[in-house]
Amino acid sequence: MRFELVLKNWEMFAEGMWMTLQLTGLAVLIGFCIALPFGMIRAHSNGIGSKLINAYVYAFRGTPLLVQLYLIYYGLSQFEAVRESFAWVFLRDAWWCALIAFSLNSGAYATEIIRGAVASVPEGELEAARALGMSPFKVNRLVLIPSALRRALPQYGNEVVFMLHGSVVASIITIQDILGAGRTLNARYYLAYEGFLTAAALYMALAFVVVFAFRQLEKRYLGYLRVSR
Repeated sequence: MRFELVLKNWEMFAEGMWMTLQLTGLAVLIGFCIALPFGMIRAHSNGIGSKLINAYVYAFRGTPLLVQLYLIYYGLSQFEAVRESFAWVFLRDAWWCALIAFSLNSGAYATEIIRGAVASVPEGELEAARALGMSPFKVNRLVLIPSALRRALPQYGNEVVFMLHGSVVASIITIQDILGAGRTLNARYYLAYEGFLTAAALYMALAFVVVFAFRQLEKRYLGYLRVSR
């Protein structure tokens, strides 16, 4: 095992980690911005909008992330209308294709997390807010959404970890993320394990940080839900 080569190429892994953090962080953020309104609509409506959102969620939860990335990166470029549109400025770039695929995928999973969290908010909390004379908008903004987001923390922590792990597919389309750095190291020096073991260690470290952060948030915002003994 030649781990001195890892230390020699630490800058490559540092750049790969930064790329992974960029894609994962932005995808989770954009996915949340998609999921919050979509989850609210799914929880409170059975109309055409809810059905369209359900179709989006089913499509992205029912297909592998790698397939979605391939369809966006390789598939859309086959259409002349896409190549001649303003969107081609972004879709011809692997980074943007990865971000779009990751964001839509994360948004689909997060929509169901938000929907379930909204449905789990006790009706008594909402009735109390209405009894104080709050308008429906204030009930949603000050009571329903904050309470639902607190309850969604455990599941959302899992989604962030899943997105972090799922981001490894970015290396398939030439993006130099953590796994891409490991593959490059192995190919450059004809290694079998060192690059992949280093990548695995870095992913484990990032996952630990994410889990720890969400555990602290749960202690801070879900402490009142603990059953006292």
